[in-house]
Amino acid sequence: MNNKIRCAALLASLLSSVAANATIVEFQTTQGTFQVNLFDEITPKTVENFLNYVNTDSYQGTVIHRVETNFVVQGGGFYYDGKIPLNAIETNAPVVNEPKLSNVRGTIAMAKLSGKKDSATNQWFFNLNDNSANLDVQNGGFSVFGQVIDGGMEVVDKIAHIPLCGSTPLVDFTAAQCTDKDTQPAGNNFITINAITVIDDAPNTAQSLVPKENTLITTTPVEPDPQPSTPSSSGGSLFLSLMLMAGLAVSKKRM
Repeated sequence: MNNKIRCAALLASLLSSVAANATIVEFQTTQGTFQVNLFDEITPKTVENFLNYVNTDSYQGTVIHRVETNFVVQGGGFYYDGKIPLNAIETNAPVVNEPKLSNVRGTIAMAKLSGKKDSATNQWFFNLNDNSANLDVQNGGFSVFGQVIDGGMEVVDKIAHIPLCGSTPLVDFTAAQCTDKDTQPAGNNFITINAITVIDDAPNTAQSLVPKENTLITTTPVEPDPQPSTPSSSGGSLFLSLMLMAGLAVSKKRM
């Protein structure tokens, strides 16, 4: 009986480890498709949190609501249902911060609230540059949990270069329309995440990657990061109300 119990426990452990190991997900957007390799073993809680949203199709139909030039592309928080302001998706409980890896170009990290290091829920961002000097230490460090692979940054960069209305990238939407309070964008103006799907859950998908370790974070508490600047009034009242909902405390200012 004891041997049977031990065998059953071993089998359960093996099945659990396979299910929780490295994962590749595919982002299917209106501007193209790219893949991200998640670091399940290094940041298990963060990956588990992200995949909970993926597996419930929570990101399906969400939009890229923020781009900061040469800094970040952010999404995962809002969807468009025919009117402004955007609707926020339902969030799960916050995840414990795992600032083990560095915010270098091509990585994906979780967004969170200002001054609350363990407040990440559904929003994420892609680092367009090496933001390690700032984001590896700001607000307890931002948890990098994956890396864009196989040339996928071409799509992310394409999104980053779309004209902005405030901080929101919009296709075929002019600067004049952006400042016109009577003009609202349609669904096809937004950069939409059609789906994020798991395409490979083999346990060794990240073995060929060498993520950069976050060596800047310390156990010494750092001052809360400054609030992100509010959108310029030149973006129009429409997008001021839209972007005030974003809530991502990722500041370009150095600590």
